[in-house]
Amino acid sequence: MDPGTPWDRTAAGEHRPSRMRHARVSPLAAFRAFWPLVRGNRLAVVFSALLLIASSAADAVAIAIAGRLTDDVLAPGDLDAFWGPATLWLGLAVAGAAASAAGSYLSGWTSEHFLLGLRDHVFEHLQRIPPDTLDRYGTGDLVTRLTGDIEVVETLVASAPVELITSAAGALVFAAAAFRTSWQLALITLGAAPLIWLGARVFGTLMRTATRAERDSNGRLASLLEESLANMPLVQAYGRQRAERSKVHREGRTWMRAGLRQIRLSSVYGPLGELLETLSVLAVIGAGAWQISEHHLTVGGLLSFAAFLSYLHPRLQELGELLVGASTATAACERLIEVLRTTPEPTSRPDARPLPEPVRGAVTFQDVGFSYPGAPGPVLDHVQLDIPPGLLVAVTGPSGAGKSTLGKLLLRFHEPTRGRILLDGRDIAELPVDEVRRHITLLPQDSMLFDDTVRANIVYGRPAAADSEILAAAVAADAHGFVSALPEGYDTPVGKHGNNLSGGQRRRIALARAMLRTAPVLVLDEPTTGLDDAAAARIMAPLRHLTAGRTTFLFTHDHRLAALADAVLHLTDATAVLTAPEQIATEAA
Repeated sequence: MDPGTPWDRTAAGEHRPSRMRHARVSPLAAFRAFWPLVRGNRLAVVFSALLLIASSAADAVAIAIAGRLTDDVLAPGDLDAFWGPATLWLGLAVAGAAASAAGSYLSGWTSEHFLLGLRDHVFEHLQRIPPDTLDRYGTGDLVTRLTGDIEVVETLVASAPVELITSAAGALVFAAAAFRTSWQLALITLGAAPLIWLGARVFGTLMRTATRAERDSNGRLASLLEESLANMPLVQAYGRQRAERSKVHREGRTWMRAGLRQIRLSSVYGPLGELLETLSVLAVIGAGAWQISEHHLTVGGLLSFAAFLSYLHPRLQELGELLVGASTATAACERLIEVLRTTPEPTSRPDARPLPEPVRGAVTFQDVGFSYPGAPGPVLDHVQLDIPPGLLVAVTGPSGAGKSTLGKLLLRFHEPTRGRILLDGRDIAELPVDEVRRHITLLPQDSMLFDDTVRANIVYGRPAAADSEILAAAVAADAHGFVSALPEGYDTPVGKHGNNLSGGQRRRIALARAMLRTAPVLVLDEPTTGLDDAAAARIMAPLRHLTAGRTTFLFTHDHRLAALADAVLHLTDATAVLTAPEQIATEAA
């Protein structure tokens, strides 16, 4: 994206949560922000506009021929004079129809490609936002921005230029033809244009405010529905259906009121335009009748002028509607710009070089501290650790002590506020982000399975793995037995979030995925959470197999798991105390 786009000019850390008011941008600024995404298809935009203009020109000439037929063929009853104009009219109709079809297709083609490119661009940016920051948006709200808001933006950026050019050119063509027929009647007709423009400006401003409220409410409702449906077992178990219905109903009423405000504005704007058009037509008919009576205009001329008028007024209406639509689309643009302004994860330095192979997995924390923005104090402070390759470190401490933050710093979801983290002696801030994560395997607290087959979930971190490697990983994770018993074995779908499997089975699939990745550093986040004693006991052996030979950070409250560790790192009050064998010094900050 061009460096001049609004989200690129935002300073780091300037993210605003989604429930705060969005930064205001004008329709022109919103258009300029997203127009670069049309760059590759600008020729298609130009050609589609030219074809649609040619179609309008063909219509204008055909109307003039209709006037000639009235005066030269119908009035005198001369059939011989019919064939020449009729043949020309038919040829123009064919050419105009072909140009209109081709122009409409090219315009639609450009719009669909813009939608695809914009959605890809926004989704790619979302993938680079740290998980904590991404959580500030509701999942449903983000889905709304990636679908409905993007479609609205398309109407401003991809469709509007073609419509603006063709409507303006069509208005000029038919206005010129009308002036050529009768400049007096043309002046009467164009007298309504300033009123149409003024109405569009006023209604555009009102519609923009109403649409902003509707899009925000739509996003909140989508997030609320997503959250309530995801937690439905808890809702039903606690008998909270009525409370959830009330929340959905309240937000639904807010969305309804915002939608009704849009409907009220639209229901007034359309009829007002039609009223102005009717007044203009009546004025033209009256003035035209006077000109015919004074022999300043023929009946064929008046009919041609009326036809020009029937084409001109819709073009003027379209120009007004484009102004209203631009104001409406700006609200969706603001919501997407808000996402694109959100500070992404740290990027690699230009001189970043990969680690020399093989990577051993030595991890060092040198005076590391971290504070979340707006927090009263640091979560971690002066953390000093020197973990040799292959050591299993259990990280314990009360909730909020910074256990998960330690793992996020290691994975570069955040950058330390102070100090450095080294991997095999290299500062990870100097390494490419993908390089750091290629050598670290994360086994999150939630098993996080995708709605795909068992095989696809196991190979997720290493898609090119051979079948023998998949089988070995499943056997080591104690998953091969139950997978083999599934209806389609490794090709059995696990369902959404792995709901076709039990909690222990999901965890063993996640363990197999982690084993297959063979990264030298392992981050385990509460691997036994949510499992009963039998299921927890069953994964102990796979866990020991998984951690063997890897530098492992095991975040846990489970004393059974802590007992497996070579060292215990206890976090409390931003302080880290490491208890380890003799070769590891005990350090506290």
